[in-house]
Amino acid sequence: MEVVIKDNYQEISQLAANYLFDTVKKKNDAVLGLPTGSTPLGMYQIIIDKYKDNCSFQNVRTFNLDEYVGLDKTNKCSYCYYMENILFSHIDIKEENIYIPNGVAENMEEECRYYENLIRSRGPMDILFLGIGPNGHIGFNEPNYYFEPYTHVVKLTDNTIAANSRFFDSIESVPKTAITMGMKTILSAKKIVMLATGHNKAEAIAKSIKGKVTPQVPGSVLQLHNNVTLIIDKDAAKYL
Repeated sequence: MEVVIKDNYQEISQLAANYLFDTVKKKNDAVLGLPTGSTPLGMYQIIIDKYKDNCSFQNVRTFNLDEYVGLDKTNKCSYCYYMENILFSHIDIKEENIYIPNGVAENMEEECRYYENLIRSRGPMDILFLGIGPNGHIGFNEPNYYFEPYTHVVKLTDNTIAANSRFFDSIESVPKTAITMGMKTILSAKKIVMLATGHNKAEAIAKSIKGKVTPQVPGSVLQLHNNVTLIIDKDAAKYL
């Protein structure tokens, strides 16, 4: 596992964007795994600003890590809405090459199987970008007693709900469940890049890198992958 410590958020975002650009330059029909939240915003902005000079996304396919259960794509708090407004509407990617779990599917178990089969048939992901929660969750894989291997519905912890409430009108309006890629699905990516900043991520980063592999710290599963790069700032690296 490679750990790269940068001085600031802009440097982290630039290096992450470089990894994405390099992947698409080498393979114009690359399959990308993409995250949401506040951490990748800088990376996405750099991609928008510079993609025309670097690459085209016409043949690129993307899979998102997760989506809230109960939010449709028109909901401003859904990850589908986030991706469209933050990235996809600003680049030349084709709509039919964008894959995001359906948070309002009639049968969520069926949707999980469908999404998992899409990843298998269209993948593997050439590169997958991740964030990490203060409790060590990746995607929406919360601390647990076992590793859920495939795409599944998960009950969000109170800590995750509280952390994500900043994106909603109130903590009460945050969905209590989400659909997410599982651990085996995440590990199926050829390359994984994790981004993290701030003191509140430092303990999760240290446990993920230096601790034992345990479902109580979901990020620790990355120790089992042979091509992982962590791009973090000095605050997130303070326990390393």
